Amino acid sequence: MTDDKQAPTTILRNLITGYQVTQAIYVAASLSIADLLAEKPRSADELAGVTHTDPESLYRLLRALASVGVFEENEGRRFSLTAVGECLRSDSPESMRNWATYAGRPYHWQAWSGLFDSVKTGENAFQRMNGMSIIEYRATSPVENQIFDGAMTDQSVHVNRALLDSYDFSTFGTVVDVGGGQGALLAALLAKYPKMRGILFDQPQVVTAARRRLDTAKVGDRCEIVGGSFFEEIPPGGDAYLLKSVLEDWNDDDSMRILRQCRRVISPTGVLLVIETVIGPPNQGRIAKFSDLNMLVGPGGRNRTIEEYRALLAAAGFRLVYSTPTTCGPRILCACV
Repeated sequence: MTDDKQAPTTILRNLITGYQVTQAIYVAASLSIADLLAEKPRSADELAGVTHTDPESLYRLLRALASVGVFEENEGRRFSLTAVGECLRSDSPESMRNWATYAGRPYHWQAWSGLFDSVKTGENAFQRMNGMSIIEYRATSPVENQIFDGAMTDQSVHVNRALLDSYDFSTFGTVVDVGGGQGALLAALLAKYPKMRGILFDQPQVVTAARRRLDTAKVGDRCEIVGGSFFEEIPPGGDAYLLKSVLEDWNDDDSMRILRQCRRVISPTGVLLVIETVIGPPNQGRIAKFSDLNMLVGPGGRNRTIEEYRALLAAAGFRLVYSTPTTCGPRILCACV
């Protein structure tokens, strides 16, 4: 059979062993193999010398990744980058290196091993296995927190372009990015709209790295950075409040607490923009539905359908006005009071 008409058993086998590809990419990303191949092809032996790895084992890793299109194996055990492999370069505009590094971290990986129990009980796997939430765990580990923040920034870079192309933010004088991480989205917004001002709001240990990003983008003079908890208080004064990939991390009760804090400070003419990966119709939308499983075992939240978001927003005093798709997957849900 040809590749475009594989036997069902072959398709299923590839799905079953998908974790092997994840771990192999994680190792290659952690060793910065794509960066080392950026200028020219190199042999497995040469790469092993630079990365201080076992030459034969590294060759076995690289040839496996070449078989799925990440690298290309040439004569003499030499490897070069494919278009897919280019995305593992740390300096690529489409870089996924940080995301690949995060996806293979042991604590993230082990949470998925608890999926069976989560399905049986409905309980969050990470909390049950570690006695604390995943957010509390990362707060105790600067290394894991840095890796996670890098992964989120990778994701933001891809999504931000699509958001700016899909929605006109020009009517807003001041935008408050709630849970805005290290400011990737707000920096992109302020760069595109020179008259706009911004307020970046997230946990103090998260926003500490944001000033350099904002200054590098030459928008730092138009952006205030505020540290705090969105469960307790959200900065007032915004014409628009952004919640990008925030509510999916939390269950309905906690999401309601966040939305009510937004409702408390938003003006009668203000707009709430919820940017989330939305659950689609049956048999469609693989990314959203597996993201939802990730929320079950990791953060403890959930991805939702449009109607579930509509109900959640209504309960917090918002009215869902419309939903705008983007080319990258997430939707922009526009809500008013």
